Amino acid sequence: MGHEVWAAGDAYEAYVGRWSRRVAEEFVRWLDVPAGRRWLDVGCGTGALTATVLAAADPSEIIGVDPSEQFLATAAGRITDARAGFRAGDARWLPLPDHHVDVVVSGLALNFVPEPARAAAELARVTRPGGVAAAYVWDYAGGMAMMRYFWDAATELDSAAAELDEGPRFPVCRPEALRQLWVDAGLDPVTVRPIDIPTVFADFDDYWTPFLGGQGPAPGYAMSLVEERRQALRELLRDRLPAGPDGSIPLTARAWAVRGDREA
Repeated sequence: MGHEVWAAGDAYEAYVGRWSRRVAEEFVRWLDVPAGRRWLDVGCGTGALTATVLAAADPSEIIGVDPSEQFLATAAGRITDARAGFRAGDARWLPLPDHHVDVVVSGLALNFVPEPARAAAELARVTRPGGVAAAYVWDYAGGMAMMRYFWDAATELDSAAAELDEGPRFPVCRPEALRQLWVDAGLDPVTVRPIDIPTVFADFDDYWTPFLGGQGPAPGYAMSLVEERRQALRELLRDRLPAGPDGSIPLTARAWAVRGDREA
């Protein structure tokens, strides 16, 4: 699983981790899985979805798998619940036997897997008959406003930035593509829905500073620029972002969620 400089947990938290928890809450409520089930969180990162499952779904056990040792260390440090365990692993070759868990989930990670179809097949493989496999990804093409504003401004100043824009780079982050992945993995029925959350930044610095952390394609691009060009991007964004009377920046973020059942 390629993380594109997804490694340092604190920088990720400031960038999108704080918003991913809100999506995770809505996602887990939507799944509505009975208590006492065994869960697997694929691409668990810093543990936002794992923590939400523990708090809202009352699992008997949840295993978090991620290729980043730094992310796993951050997750393990934050989540001390004895029902949670973490291990290194790739979404394309999950370190679990067939039909091992009742519920397999993946939050905001599937698009970073080089072979998403193989990952979807793995999620289905480790799901028990009668179980659920589900995931969600950001709508990079338009619904994830904080990134859309960034890339639209970046490409206006530098046409080469278009090659890094997550919107066209990640076609899997669209409802029909997600549905087809799950259908091809043999899951049925398959349901896809949007999850929209508010992402209100306290002020411009609250929006801009996380892009200086180097975590992910957009921050990585920002930090690759010489200071003069980075400041030009900063000022263009300041001019374009909507701002309330108190200086806050009210944006929204959309994720696409997919759920499929493993035939009993």
